Parts: sequence; C-alpha cells; structure tokens
Amino acid sequence: MRMPHLPESYAGKGGQVMNHFMILAVLLPLGTCYTSYSQQESVVFPVTYLNISKDLDLQRLLVEWDVVKSAHDAELAMSFEIQVRRTDEATTVWTEFHNVTLDKLRKPLHWTWDSDIPLECMSHAVRIRSKAEASKIWSKWSLWETVPEPPDTPKDFSCHTQDMKRVTCTWREAETYLYGRNSPRYTLSKTSSPKIALCKASCSKQCSCSWDIGHQRIWNVTVTVENPLGKKTATHVFDVNHRMYPTAPFQVWEDCTDTEITLHWNYENSGIELFCQTEVLQPDGKVELCSCVFQHNSSVADSRRVTVRGLQPYTEYRARVRCGAAEHFWRWSEWSQPLTARTKEGTPSGKLDIWREITPVLGGRTVTLFWKQTPSFQANGKIISYEVTWKKIEDGSKPESISFSSVYNSTRIFIDNHSYRISIMAKNNVNFSLPSVLIISRATNNSTEELKEGQVNGTDDGIFISWEPRSIYDSYIIDWCNFPRLQPCDLQWKRFAPNTSSAVISSGESQTNILSDCAAVLQAMVAFVPGVRYKFCIYGSIANRASLLEKKIGYLRELPPRLDPIVRKVDLNYNSVTLSWDSYLTNESEPGFVRGYHVYVSPVQGNCNLKGSKKHILSDESELCKYTIENPEEKRYTVKHLMPNTKYKIVVKAFTGGGETPITDFRYIDTPCNSNILYFVFLVVIVPTLVAAICHWKMKWVKECCCPAIPSPNKSKVLSFKEFKIDSEKVMKINDCLPDVLATDSDAEVQKLRPVTWSSLSSISSEDKIDGHNSSWIYPSENVVRDFPPTPTHQTHTCFENFAYSSPLEAESDPYHIPETLEAGRTNQAVMLYQPQCYLDIFHEDAASTAREIAERKNSLRYISQTDIRCLGERL
Repeated sequence: MRMPHLPESYAGKGGQVMNHFMILAVLLPLGTCYTSYSQQESVVFPVTYLNISKDLDLQRLLVEWDVVKSAHDAELAMSFEIQVRRTDEATTVWTEFHNVTLDKLRKPLHWTWDSDIPLECMSHAVRIRSKAEASKIWSKWSLWETVPEPPDTPKDFSCHTQDMKRVTCTWREAETYLYGRNSPRYTLSKTSSPKIALCKASCSKQCSCSWDIGHQRIWNVTVTVENPLGKKTATHVFDVNHRMYPTAPFQVWEDCTDTEITLHWNYENSGIELFCQTEVLQPDGKVELCSCVFQHNSSVADSRRVTVRGLQPYTEYRARVRCGAAEHFWRWSEWSQPLTARTKEGTPSGKLDIWREITPVLGGRTVTLFWKQTPSFQANGKIISYEVTWKKIEDGSKPESISFSSVYNSTRIFIDNHSYRISIMAKNNVNFSLPSVLIISRATNNSTEELKEGQVNGTDDGIFISWEPRSIYDSYIIDWCNFPRLQPCDLQWKRFAPNTSSAVISSGESQTNILSDCAAVLQAMVAFVPGVRYKFCIYGSIANRASLLEKKIGYLRELPPRLDPIVRKVDLNYNSVTLSWDSYLTNESEPGFVRGYHVYVSPVQGNCNLKGSKKHILSDESELCKYTIENPEEKRYTVKHLMPNTKYKIVVKAFTGGGETPITDFRYIDTPCNSNILYFVFLVVIVPTLVAAICHWKMKWVKECCCPAIPSPNKSKVLSFKEFKIDSEKVMKINDCLPDVLATDSDAEVQKLRPVTWSSLSSISSEDKIDGHNSSWIYPSENVVRDFPPTPTHQTHTCFENFAYSSPLEAESDPYHIPETLEAGRTNQAVMLYQPQCYLDIFHEDAASTAREIAERKNSLRYISQTDIRCLGERL
C-alpha cells in the first residue's frame, strides 16, 4: 500500500506520536503480565478438600483433593507436594511432587500410592500443600488425613443372665479397617480393677464375654477397645436380678379338642418365677396371645402348659411360646419352635345354600337340585356326604331320600305335579348339618303369559341388574348360567336381602368358598366373557317358596356383529337407490344386541357429499356418506340425492352396543340416466331434428302445402294468349283470366260492378264447384279510404295489376261473401280458363265518375288467385 507524501514538519511530529503509541502498546501487555505474575507470586492456593481411601486388593492408597475456585478460573499451572506416613512410626515414608494445569471444569485431582507393606497391618496418613508454578511461595500443609480412624466406643453394651449363675455381656464391634496384629483388642474388667480381665471377648456378628458371677448381684464393668491408632472404653452397672433373660422353651407339644388347644413345653429351671406367653396364629392371619405365670418350685404336671379356647373345629393353627421373669421383668426369651396343630371335627354349623331348576316332562316334572357352602356355613370337619330328602306335602306319604358323595354338588329327581318339600343336609364324621328346605309349588295347567326379557348392561365389575321390589318377599334370588352355550351350563345363583333392588353379578363368585385353594384359577375360568349373552332370572321367595318375577338378558361387553345383513333387492332410480335386506339374526349366539343399521354410500370416483348424511372416514382416509337406521326391525332404506349415470359403492352394516365390524366389501351399483332429461332432449333436440330432416327430404311437398311458391305471371299458363308487351313485360288483360274474388269497399261499388259481371259466369253449372268451395265476391268489413294525388285525366290502363300480390294490400281477416257466386264448370275446363271474358276496365276514366272514386276502387279492389284456395292449385 502506498502512503501519501506528507510535509517534513508534519511527518516528524507524526512520527513522534506514532513512537509513543508503539511504546505504550508494548508496555501495557508487559505491565499486565507483570501484575498477573506478581499476583501469582504473592497469592497462595491452599488445599480445600482431601479424602483418602484404599484398595486392599491392589494395596494402594487413593488420594483425592481440590483447591480454591479462583485457581481453576485462572487455569493455573500448579505444583503439589504430597507426603505419606505410617502413624505408628511417626515418620514420613514417601514424598512426591505432582504438577498439573487446572481447568475451568473444577474437576478434583487424583493421585495413587502403592504401599510396600499390607495396608491392613498399619494405619497410614497423607497431607498435601500447593503453589503456583510461577510462584515461590508454598501454601500451608493440610491436616493429616488418616486411614483408618482410631477405634470407636463400643455400641449397645449390656449384660444379662439366663440362669442366675453366669453373666454374659455383649456389644457391637465398629469397623477400624485394621487387621491382623493391628486389629482392635477388647478387654472386659471390673471398673475398680481395669488391669484384671474378667473374660476374653470373642467377636463374630457381635462381641460377647461371659464369666461366673458367684453370689455377687451388683456389678460395675468396663469394656476397653484399642488399636495402634487409639483406645476407647464403655462402662455398665447392673443388678443381676434385673437382667434375667430366660432361655427359649423347648419340646413343645399339644392336646386338642374341637374348640381348644393345650400346649405343653419344657424349659431350664432358673429358680425364679416365670411369666410365659402363647401366640396362636389363626388361618385368617389374626394372632391370639395368652399369658400365664409359673412358679419355679411347682411340682404339679400342668405347671408348664397353657390352654387356648374358643377355636374353630377342624381348623389348623400355628402356636409358639416365650417366657420372661415374672418379677423384675427385663426381656422376653426367644420364641420356641412353632407348632402346627389342628382342632378336632365338630357338628356342621349353619345351612347349605340350595337351589333348583324345574323342567316339565310327561306325567310330572324333573327337578335339578344344586347346593353349595356359603360363608355362613361351617363344615367343622370333612364333609363325607350329602343327604337329599323330598316329600309330598298334600298327603302323609313316606319321604324319599338319597345320599351322595361329597364330590357332588347337584342331583336330579322326578316328582309329580303335586307340591313337594325338599331338604338337603351335609354330613361329616360327627353329625349332619341343619336341613336346607325348598318348597316346590303344585303344577298348574294354566298357561301364564311369557315374561318379556329386559336388557341389562355390563360394567367393569360385572353385569348390573335391577328389579322392581315387592314387599311380600323375604328374599330375592337371581340365577344364571356361567356357560350358556354348553350343557350343563353351570347354573349359579345368589340370594339378596328383601330391601335390595339391584346388584352387580360377578361370575364365579359363588364357587370360591368351595375350592379355596383354586379360587383364583376357578374365577378366571368362569368369569363373564365379552360377546356372550347371559340370561338372568329374578325370583322372589317367601317361606322357602320361590316365584319367577322378571327375566333379564345382557352382555358383560357387547361386540360387533359377526355378519353383515344380506341385501336381497336393490331398486335403482336415476337419483336414488332402495335397499332391502333379510331379517338379521337376533338369537343368543349374537355377540350383542342389534340396535340398528348403517348404510354407507360413496361414488367410486371422488368423495361423497349427499344431503342428510354424515361423513365417515375409513382407515385409508377415504370418505363415505353414512346414514343411520336406529330401528333394528327396519329392513328397507332409500338413499336419495344420487347423481344420474354414476357408479356408487354401497354397503349395509348392522351395529350393536359394541359397534360394527370394519368395512371390507362393497356392493357396486350404476345409477341410470335421467329419463325426464332424455324426454326433454328427445322433444327439444331429436323431434325437431327429425322434423327438419323430413322437411328437408320432402321440401317440395312441404313448400307446396305449407308455403306455396308465388307463381310468376310470365311463367303462368294463363299468359299463353297472344303476347302483348309493354316495355318487354307481358301484359295480361283482365278478360284473359278468371278472378276468384273481387273485393270492393261498399255496397255501392257492388252495385256498380254487378251490371258488368260476366254473363257467362251466371250460367255456370253448380256442378262445376270445386271441392265444395265457392269463388265469391268478398266485401271487407273495414277499409281505409286513402287520398291519392291528382292524376292526369286522360290515362288509359291496358294492363291488369294482380293486387293479391301487392304488398300494400293485406288480406282481410273477416271478409263478407255476397250471394252471387262465380263457379267454374268442370267440362272443358282448360278452354274455359283461358276463354276471353268480358273486360272491365275499372281504371278507365269512363268507368268512374271522379278521380277519387278511381283511386278508392284501385285501393279496395283485390284479386285473390285461385291458387290461394286450398287444393285449387291445379286450376293454374
């Protein structure tokens, strides 16, 4: 870069300034470095944390330490002096310098040292001091960190006796991390004679020391623990009489009845009065304690036994015994070994819960009886059989009975149509239980109206059932089948108090008290299953006589229907489709109550947006129109507002309280075209097109019939007379043709014209009328009188103007026909048409009195050609 040239004076001054700045730029960092160096030289960074542990496997000391935060923030390079010594030698055995550069992460520093002798044999200590490498000043030494610590005071130091002859003192040993000859040493002595040991301590889980006490009862003892690091003591004063800790009873046995257990045991005689306690564990987990006092000099046999009463027959119990000093109680002995004992059998208490199922048969009824043990029933032993007895109530006939093994819980008997009393009893090795009674009412031939089945709903805990309570009944019974699709269906029942009107039925609950060991497995096997319809019958009972009150059906949880309705008929219209399907099966095999139908419709191409429908999105994001039919009895539905000539996919799904199955198959339909539109198109397009085609094909005929061509006078046969031309145009005289109609303005004109009509016309025969039409003079009902400009007085017109083709002369809508009729004869027609006739020159001055009359005649007189009359075209 080229610098601009400056004057010498300015360059000199600028150079001095630049030199000053350069000097400052060099000195400032040097000053900063010097300040920082001076600070590092004068500031020390002592050790703030020191911890020592040991790895006995490697015989290695693990040292961890740290310094102040400011040293880390400055990222100083530091030196540490580390010393190790053995506490028993009181000399330093190792010194080492450790250099490290700190970082801002503030991680602790680590150092290891391997010992040349086992660490278990001697205690070691470590200390550290530090300095920055740039400094010459060391920090102070840290305190010696010793591992392990000196021994601690013995914990839980106490003394006791079990026989009043020998005392044992115990305490808990503390960890000192010293082993071998350096391990702690314990000494137990009288406090008054510390150098005389009473016993030698032994330590495993805890330390103990025992000695004979003789007759001395009050003792003051001291336990001393010492190792190379130090020594600690603990003192205990006690009275032997107050430190009685009996031995545990042994050789425990029992005597049992159906409600009592008597326990016997032995124990070492300590010569003192004992207070013993018996613990009985019942099957339900409850604990019963029984206490009693025994004299030390008792010689009777029952002095070492206790009786526990109020127990259940044929029930297993666990018992154990412990004792303590009755006087100056200090501590219970250990428990004896537990004893398992079972009480003897007793008479069953309570009654069985029984129920029945009645099936009418020829000549009577089949009654299936069921029984089970309820919580209120106590077998009090092992049930060996069940006794079933039934007797007719109306007469004094002898009862019948039958016995079944205990493995059965149902039987079937036959009875006639009379009333019967049925009882069932359970029997164990001692006796029968009280009888459970059912009354079967007399059968009647009166058919009662079938009860309507109500629907019930499932819950998380079971199926909820409610009924209308009746005050006359003393209980209610609900029965159902655990497996309604099987035979036998495993009939179950449950009883309810008279003030109950609803319940949640949980399947399998009635069996758990019979097979308690398998209760959980059994309950899982017979639990209500989703998608299975269960039937519940509700009975009211009074004096053991039950009557059916209501029937309920329901599901634990409804599932979607297994099958879709079968659409049998599809009626298509251009904008609607009517679907008809078969009645859907609603029997017990269905997994839910059919509550209605869904009709899904959608065009094959595009989404559906039909009026009155709801959107339904499938898993593939396609969109359907959904119609809901909430009447399950409906078997027909019409989908409206469809588009003509469109392909649709459609499906009918039944739904239950559990929903419906996924949509997988569609039925495809094609709506026809709109016939009304076709008719309209036919009328507007096709018909006119056909008419136009026909008209084009028959153009000549159509033109002749509907719009005849205007004949050219030059080409007409009527001009086949001797030519008379004016300015190269053929001129026809009025006597050369026969006019059909001559119209005038008034009767006066008729009178003027009548004398000049052709005489020959009046002689034409009436037979010469053409097709029943008469050529007549026609008088218009109204005419406009026009004012013509004056014309030359001497003008002679020799030509006849056909006013029928003159645009100013329009056909009158209501002409008048005069009585006189001109008819043309049929014979010699051609000759007559061209026969010269009388000539009437209506424009000649001599034929009219004034020019105005001439003009009026000219305007009013109109020639109507014979070709204007239907079907007379041939005359020309």
